[in-house]
Amino acid sequence: MNFVEELKWRGMVHDAMPGTEEMLQKGMKAAYVGIDPTADSLHIGHLVSVMMLRHFQRCGHKPIALVGGATGMIGDPSMKSDERNLLSEETLRHNQECIKIQLAKFLDFDSPADNAAEMVNNYDWMRDFTFLSFIRDVGKHITVNYMMSKDSVKKRLTGEAREGMSFTEFTYQLVQGFDFLHLYRTKNCCLQMGGSDQWGNITTGTELIRRIDGGEAFALTCPLITKADGSKFGKTEKGNVWLDPKRTSPYRFYQFWLNVTDEDAERYIKIFTGLDKPTIDVLAREHRVNPHLRILQKTLAREVTCMVHSEQEYIQAVETSGILFGKSNTESLAALDEATLLDVFDGVPVFEISRSEFINSSILDLLTAAAPIFPSKGELRKLIRGGGLSINETKVADENATTNNTTLLQDKYLLVRKGKKEYSLITMKAE
Repeated sequence: MNFVEELKWRGMVHDAMPGTEEMLQKGMKAAYVGIDPTADSLHIGHLVSVMMLRHFQRCGHKPIALVGGATGMIGDPSMKSDERNLLSEETLRHNQECIKIQLAKFLDFDSPADNAAEMVNNYDWMRDFTFLSFIRDVGKHITVNYMMSKDSVKKRLTGEAREGMSFTEFTYQLVQGFDFLHLYRTKNCCLQMGGSDQWGNITTGTELIRRIDGGEAFALTCPLITKADGSKFGKTEKGNVWLDPKRTSPYRFYQFWLNVTDEDAERYIKIFTGLDKPTIDVLAREHRVNPHLRILQKTLAREVTCMVHSEQEYIQAVETSGILFGKSNTESLAALDEATLLDVFDGVPVFEISRSEFINSSILDLLTAAAPIFPSKGELRKLIRGGGLSINETKVADENATTNNTTLLQDKYLLVRKGKKEYSLITMKAE
């Protein structure tokens, strides 16, 4: 496949240096993307550049994921108004190992072919580079005027940030540029890719390669992904959508993709899945005919959840999604881990009681006094007689029932359903 053409129809090319496409058609090439290791998990904001590497490998080329152990100690000023906190080497190494495990779901690091993916850490070649050596061997080749012309620098110097820009951040583009030069020399890497906000940093690298080694290297960037309304992609009210299930449950991850707008779904399915153009075109046509079926959203959510987590986690997420619509039983509810349980019932009324109030309590006292979900016992009796009360998705048929035979979910929670969809959650106080 032609890599650049593949990215173009997917809407994943913002800018490319002249000659990039022609260079890639001359045989297998190596390209890299830099990944910020400031957390021990990627979030979906990283997925665009990761998918670029995935498509790159599928097109027969060699992808290199560069974890910025050295640059992570500085902080990229691009698109940021404040300087970031610096991380220790121990933290960065831990984050690197966690990130590689996640990347292995997208890239083949173990392939016997020549285009097996690689991960590198720029701290490995920067840690012994002295300041004097750096400014002599690298710094002298790039003028201050050149560095000042970069948008990432100009925005910080002319923006609202009172602190301006530190010398540390100002040198960031030189350090990233040297990464490109190092990989050009050691890995025959002639292409760097990233988001459009990285164009200035990437082209500094191509300039260093030209000026120091007399070589030719290229740059390709993808658009910064936003939602249809222009707001930031990948953010929810609870913050980033992470790939680590401990940070974002597979259920919430699945729900993020399932709930995107029609317009966003048609863009995202091209960017975040490996489905080919004919398949996506058919799905888009079917979706336009029957938008209420949400074909694009369901396909997008399935593909990305299976890729990031697993098919089993996807199936579980679909089943869990049905709980709020009464499509569950006691067993399926009990099978949920605590994080997913809280995700599913996020926003429902919560009542906190002591364990002593729960043990050997009558259902009437529990739901009107300890946890006043109902205003009166009379109303509660009427609901029970009409078959409208369920606890942990088990219908309560006896108005004189007690909690003796009721098992707490996760030894901590009790789910109360009034009618078909009106839920409340009772939780035990910490002792």
